[in-house]
Amino acid sequence: MTPLHQEAEKIEEKKLYDYQLKDLDAIFNCIQKNPDDYNLLYQLPTGGGKTVIFSEIARRYIEQTKKKIVVLTHRIELCGQTSRMLNGFGVKNKMINSKVKDLPDQHEYMCFVAMVETLTNRLQDQKFEMKDVGMVIIDEAHYNSFRKLFSYFNHAFILGVTATPLSSNIKLPMKDHYRELIVGETISNLIKNNFLAKPKIYGYDVGLQSLQLGINGDYTVKSSEELYNNDLMQEKLLTAYEDRAKGTKTLIFNNGINTSRYVYETFRQAGYGVRHLDNTHNAKEREEILTWFKETPDAILSSVSILTTGFDEPTVETIILNRATRSLTLYFQMIGRGSRILKDKEEFSIIDLGNNVARFGAWDAPIDWQEIFYSPDYFLENIRNDEEIERNFVYEMPPALREKFSKSEVVSFDIKAAYKEVVRQGLSSKKTLEQSLEQHAQICVENSEDVFDARILAKELKDDIAYRVRLYSYCIMNNTKNYRNWLEEDYMRKLRLLIGQKFSGIN
Repeated sequence: MTPLHQEAEKIEEKKLYDYQLKDLDAIFNCIQKNPDDYNLLYQLPTGGGKTVIFSEIARRYIEQTKKKIVVLTHRIELCGQTSRMLNGFGVKNKMINSKVKDLPDQHEYMCFVAMVETLTNRLQDQKFEMKDVGMVIIDEAHYNSFRKLFSYFNHAFILGVTATPLSSNIKLPMKDHYRELIVGETISNLIKNNFLAKPKIYGYDVGLQSLQLGINGDYTVKSSEELYNNDLMQEKLLTAYEDRAKGTKTLIFNNGINTSRYVYETFRQAGYGVRHLDNTHNAKEREEILTWFKETPDAILSSVSILTTGFDEPTVETIILNRATRSLTLYFQMIGRGSRILKDKEEFSIIDLGNNVARFGAWDAPIDWQEIFYSPDYFLENIRNDEEIERNFVYEMPPALREKFSKSEVVSFDIKAAYKEVVRQGLSSKKTLEQSLEQHAQICVENSEDVFDARILAKELKDDIAYRVRLYSYCIMNNTKNYRNWLEEDYMRKLRLLIGQKFSGIN
């Protein structure tokens, strides 16, 4: 057993796991072989215990070097959580918040926890000088706000910690500020060894080509709200919840306060227990809402980004991505809120209404963080675009809907194959949709007692119809939104007529 393992065992309050101890060894090997002013970045997935690891680093570093440590966070909630964790490791620390104007008791502490903005202001105003700092630990290091403090700690070892070593600002890559990246345990191994819950992923077909990119490289709130606020998307969200997550504790992420409020109203009117939370709520309101969410088994909480960091509620059973993002960091942060494992929770659900899984890959899929760290431009340039994602989406009828068509052996229809055959025979391309209509009408009739039931069933095929129409529009190279909308309306009208004709023939 190494000295590090022996020292870690002395801490009865906190248990370090084998993978955490292995990473600690790697980090201290780097500290020992490099200059005092070296910059190191460490990656570990959300839920892997980053705070536990850097708290043990702080304890051991102080013990070995007798030098001080500064831990930087970007939110006040994280400051409090970090301070408590350090205390759990026996590291006496002082939290520097807005109330702390100077440091007359600096000599009493070997560790300080501070928000980056607060500490920056104090140092710029020369309110106090932090002496004998040997290491600076930066939590959520992918945020670029920390760079402004580097110059105040020129001679200190900088350790950045993050779940996603990809800068929040594409113009300021992390490789320009950190010399090396140490990659921790993978999500798949953390799941395999029962440290994280296993995801069940459900993707829904969403057309995103109306979304616009902002200067930060992600979709704008304005274009997102125009898409997600409409009645069809609200209906799709509600249906997805009822199909996949009804009765579970659910956290919904939106891009925009207005969208989140629409979501709240949609679920409230449907009779579900739901609350809305955004950054306009004061601390008391936020505490009350989060307490309700924690204590209510089937609670639904609609939010806007505010819960992506500094929020840990292990009882969350379902994450709904009611938004699209091109931020890999945000993608992992949102899903990570549901990944905590409990004695009676080994799985959690991910409902994706933004093609995010198709864009980035499954949350638990292998990912080359070294390549992303050293070649971020290449990664960003090769993120799948929305048109490509839509072209390759394959619609699968949800189980609850498939049950309504249980008398039909086959409910799918290959538009591309039908189109190729129609063209080969020299027929009009419209024959493709006629064949699709025939198949849809047939399964509606097979599973209904009368024409009224069949037409009600036909309405529930709207997602399948939209999917088939889009594939057809790609085949004929006419993919404008107005044309597709017209085709969908015409398709539904003809489907109702065809169902009526079939029942007339039966009778």
